[in-house]
Amino acid sequence: MEEKQVILVVDDDREIVKVLGKLLELEGYKVYSACDGMEALDILSREQVHLIILDVMMQKLDGLSTLMEVRRRRNIPVIMLSAKTEESDKVLGLSMGADDYVSKPFQTAELMARVRSQLRRYMTLGDMQKQVRADHILKTGGLCLDLNGKELSVDGEKVRLTATEYKIIEFLMRNIGQVFSAEEIYEKVWNEEAYAVENTVMVHIRRIREKIEIDARNPKYLKVVWGIGYKMEKL
Repeated sequence: MEEKQVILVVDDDREIVKVLGKLLELEGYKVYSACDGMEALDILSREQVHLIILDVMMQKLDGLSTLMEVRRRRNIPVIMLSAKTEESDKVLGLSMGADDYVSKPFQTAELMARVRSQLRRYMTLGDMQKQVRADHILKTGGLCLDLNGKELSVDGEKVRLTATEYKIIEFLMRNIGQVFSAEEIYEKVWNEEAYAVENTVMVHIRRIREKIEIDARNPKYLKVVWGIGYKMEKL
């Protein structure tokens, strides 16, 4: 018998928690519920969870703070719920590691569709595959680099890269979370001594972002550390 996928619903509105729990159970999921971030993190530390539906505004520990701690521990998909409709709030949640964002009041059919979509992606590409993943695969979030095939994919979609773009991606993904100056990147990728190379590296970084980021102006993966250099974010 196939094991049920597990969803954690976190909202300080107990009626929403109850309704969503029943809907998700009817869809065949196993559901855990929590009414604040602290309770959610406690459940996450004890139980196997495949997806979290997380409200933004909560007592004790709000949704964004909870999200930060979830991302420190796990790479499971997180769908944020919020009554806020401002674009800046949505961008903030997504930039902090949320996979999707649904505004209240929401259509249950739409939310269920988003849940199914995120679970499909996670079960195929997410850290459910870590135990069987080969050594030649480098991964962060939905970004996956096949060192043997010299191929990069984002959320399962292959991305066409130039030889130089590939070398930059490979260098940064082999050193995820570390910050490198433009000069350091240039010397590692071009195998030449760096001299006035900031613009050269910057142009390549911009082109890579346009290929791998949903919003190149608010990158999720390839980040600038102002005044220092660039890094590939660990997700």
